Amino acid sequence: MRMNSNIKFWHLTVFLFLLCNLRISAQQERAIPTGVPFLLIPTDARAAGMGDVGVATSPDAYSARWNPAKTVFSEDRVLISFGYTPYLESIVNDVNLIGFNYTKRTSDRSAWGAGLTYFGLGEIQFRQTIDEIPQLVNPSELALDLNYALKLSDRFGLSVGTRFITSNLRFTDNTQDTRAANALAVQISGYYESDIIYNNGGADGRFRSGFSIMNLGSKIKYDGGGQENFLPSILRAGVGYDFIFNADSQLAVSFETQKLLVPTPRDFDNDGDIDAADNLEYQSIGFFEGFLNSFSDAPGGFSEELKEIAWSLGLEYSYQDKFALRTGYFNESKDKGSRSYATFGAGFDYRETHFDLSYLFSTSQIKNPLENTLRISISFAIDKGFYE
Repeated sequence: MRMNSNIKFWHLTVFLFLLCNLRISAQQERAIPTGVPFLLIPTDARAAGMGDVGVATSPDAYSARWNPAKTVFSEDRVLISFGYTPYLESIVNDVNLIGFNYTKRTSDRSAWGAGLTYFGLGEIQFRQTIDEIPQLVNPSELALDLNYALKLSDRFGLSVGTRFITSNLRFTDNTQDTRAANALAVQISGYYESDIIYNNGGADGRFRSGFSIMNLGSKIKYDGGGQENFLPSILRAGVGYDFIFNADSQLAVSFETQKLLVPTPRDFDNDGDIDAADNLEYQSIGFFEGFLNSFSDAPGGFSEELKEIAWSLGLEYSYQDKFALRTGYFNESKDKGSRSYATFGAGFDYRETHFDLSYLFSTSQIKNPLENTLRISISFAIDKGFYE
């Protein structure tokens, strides 16, 4: 297809990147590809300001996105949040990620939540000749969540949920099936929060830990004979500790790891490279088989399996639960994506609304699409402090 010069080329680049699941760097020979990778991007500026930690941080309005089990430990009866993230902002201005969450505690021991994540790739124009009226397409992806959380004890909660995913990235063409690709996934998570640990003469504290398995479900494909893609099934686990200096101020430290539960591409026919035949073999792996094999299928053995684990560290200083300063760092192996970046953020209350902001600085040679981007999220509580 020929395209004239007024086509938004970078929009097309982003589109093809997501559709074909290609990584940016050629040196990442065994980076793990997935479909709908937008599900791995944080939609809230609080987590984004702390190096993308969220599975074991203290409960907030964004808990349902990271670890829904945290929702039963919220002090507020109803929480509503909205997040906005511009994507590739230095190149285009209409590609963005939007997240919305609603959480309600129905009792002291249970809660449910619903969420929506929307990834819009803006408007793309196509034409066969310079005189042809351009064809306009607006590719987008969407996920709808529903979660239920229950306290199994005073200090531990468990959550189960489901996620419906639809991805409309195909061009309208009378010669092929252009229906949106759909998939259904399940998720499970757990969260533990200790009593306050009193320390005479020093700061009191609280220990936190959590885990989540998200996006575990069927593969996604765009037509009956097209390529199937694994969902970005991911295991996250983390720990944290709150240093409580006094009734007004505290410092939270969180450390988390994450691993994709997706098989590693490899040279099945041992001919020295990963070619089309190997890709066909890779595509034939079922999602459940891929999930089980993801812990032990790296061609480089245990050392390569370790490279598939990314880690992040986050710090948050808060004052009177009204103001917060944050920073964090995320690191991923150079052979498995090469993402590494530092983040900074802040949060503050204005009347009945809470605002969070974050900013990312890449420390990798691979350019990050969120680099130098200001991200914002907003939340508010109904019946604030209802369960204190």
